[in-house]
Amino acid sequence: MSPPTPASTDRARARYETLLEVAESIAAQHQLAPLIAELRRCLKRLVSFDFIGLSLLETRERMVRLHVLATDHPVDLPDPFLTRYEDGPTVEALATRQPYYVPNREAETRYPVVRELLGRHGIESFCVVPLYTVQRDLGSLSFGTTRADACPPEDIEFMRQVARQVAVAVDNALNSEAATAYEEQLARERDRLRALLEINNAVVACLDREQLYRAVAAALRRTFGLDYASLLIHDPEANVLRLQVLDFPEGVGAIREDAVANLDGPAGHVFQTREARKFTPEEVRAMSPEVGAVFAREGLRSLCCAPLITPVRVLGTLNLGSRADNFFSDADLQYFSQAAGQVALALDNALSYTRIEELNARLAEEKVYLEDEIRTETRFEEIVGQSHVLKAVLQQVETVAPTGSTVLILGETGTGKELMARAIHDLSPRRQGTFVKLNCAAIPTGLLESEMFGHEKGAFTGAIAQRIGRFELAHRGTMFLDEVGEIPLELQTKLLRVLQEREFERLGSSRTLRTDARLVAATNRDLAAMVEEREFRADLYYRLNVFPITVPPLRDRPDDIPLLVRYFVQQYARRMNRRITAIPSETLAALTRYHWPGNIRELQNFIERAVILTRGATLEAPVRELKRAAPKGQTEPGASGVVTLADAEKDAILRALEESGGRVGGEQGAAARLGMKRTTLQAKMRKLGIESGRA
Repeated sequence: MSPPTPASTDRARARYETLLEVAESIAAQHQLAPLIAELRRCLKRLVSFDFIGLSLLETRERMVRLHVLATDHPVDLPDPFLTRYEDGPTVEALATRQPYYVPNREAETRYPVVRELLGRHGIESFCVVPLYTVQRDLGSLSFGTTRADACPPEDIEFMRQVARQVAVAVDNALNSEAATAYEEQLARERDRLRALLEINNAVVACLDREQLYRAVAAALRRTFGLDYASLLIHDPEANVLRLQVLDFPEGVGAIREDAVANLDGPAGHVFQTREARKFTPEEVRAMSPEVGAVFAREGLRSLCCAPLITPVRVLGTLNLGSRADNFFSDADLQYFSQAAGQVALALDNALSYTRIEELNARLAEEKVYLEDEIRTETRFEEIVGQSHVLKAVLQQVETVAPTGSTVLILGETGTGKELMARAIHDLSPRRQGTFVKLNCAAIPTGLLESEMFGHEKGAFTGAIAQRIGRFELAHRGTMFLDEVGEIPLELQTKLLRVLQEREFERLGSSRTLRTDARLVAATNRDLAAMVEEREFRADLYYRLNVFPITVPPLRDRPDDIPLLVRYFVQQYARRMNRRITAIPSETLAALTRYHWPGNIRELQNFIERAVILTRGATLEAPVRELKRAAPKGQTEPGASGVVTLADAEKDAILRALEESGGRVGGEQGAAARLGMKRTTLQAKMRKLGIESGRA
């Protein structure tokens, strides 16, 4: 080996001096990207090659990433350019701790991928020098030239010296980046734990559902830098998702808090599958063009939905969005799923608390209402009567009761319309629910809406507390509106909405409530005529008139009068602690012939007065006070209009004979029906000119 010449010695000294300068320069770089830029600037001063590259291992994927540091010719490489471990010489050079030198490209047969790449860029010879430290393997430095056999041993040794300096710098940069990434990860975890802590605090402190919703959505949006957060809660009756809370400060208004989402959209998909999922704008449009259009108007480019799952049911979905593309990672999705589970338990507790509060309020209202009902003297335990007209009405009641349809009960005042409504409720599947009544004529117009739908505290002067309306009280029961013809026109529209949509708002509230109350209405007015005179809405009339039932007046069912008289006598005698065992037949006859313009209510009041006046065991009814009020178009004989005793007895005997089929004696004979001996009855018949057996 020939001794070095002065020129070569000077060149080597200059190289090493430059190497020291490069070492100091690259040692100051603590991030990989600035380090690579500095290497591009410095290495060209140290080595005269046409191509210099830095290859780094990506051990998890078992790939090698190439960074081009310097080149005299343009290179056509994808970014990033990755090759497998087995497709390049970097791993071999690291294993041997020796440079991998190829003096002639044609002689390279082990790595076809490398040979094809070198040939594409005109590189004839190249050398791969391993990069490693005591702690780990890093990659390699690659040097290439367009000339064959262009790398003498002294140049390869110098490249090994360069590689040692570069390895230290790269290791420091990677460690610094790892430390920075770890700190960022710790910061993210700290922020996420802080968000969970805020949610926990909200769970403990907020039993109010709306307050809890907003605390949860705001905590998540702040922690993750989100543009949009919302909670969709499932409405089982309508089978839709209702937007309960919207935290979208910079929204343009396309998404509103009263929005309703069908189950065919992204949130509905997550609700049904019970699995959290990320969505792109294209996926949202494919599922629901309507939702996709709304998101496009708001500029949302990333969406994440997580189901709110409790051990019993799925409450709805937690929805998070961003205006950035591909904003959510798989780690975010997993975190949101965990957060949604915690939110679901909190919401379930809040819903249960709200439900308990509502039930307590309803029970208190029902207690007051039922106590008032107990005090009402017009409440009957059963319908009394056996006439054909009454049986026809009861058959209609029996037919419509199980259907749940709206019923309109027509009839004069005092005919027992409320009693029919109660019978419909008792025969229906809703009999376990509450029967709530409201007399629309007995309440001032200004308060009628509050009575029907309730009001919030401060809704109007005197509204010092929240009040539950009758329709809310009648949920899953029956709502009876008496005197429905007295409802003012401005309130009829809201009543129609309840019948059609089954929803309403309390006075002073924007929150929409739903009710599953069956409506039974009653009136003594001609609603059809009121519609013609524009005093009643036609659409409401047709909605009420689904199944009309007309209760007959008492004058059309005289056969029921004796039964009603006996019923009322027993009722009031028991209440007044009296013992009345007999009702004179002439009294029954007189009461049967009377026209009763006030119907059953008038008869009831008359019997109550009779029981008060009775001093013994026989009813003493003031029948002489009854005037023969004749039906329209008829006149009664006798100027005085007083029923004579003979007429009353004759009428009672004729009715008894008719009911017994003409028989006088026997257990079912007329005498037994009238409560007298057979011989006494025959004597009266002869006196009154009634033939034996006459029916």
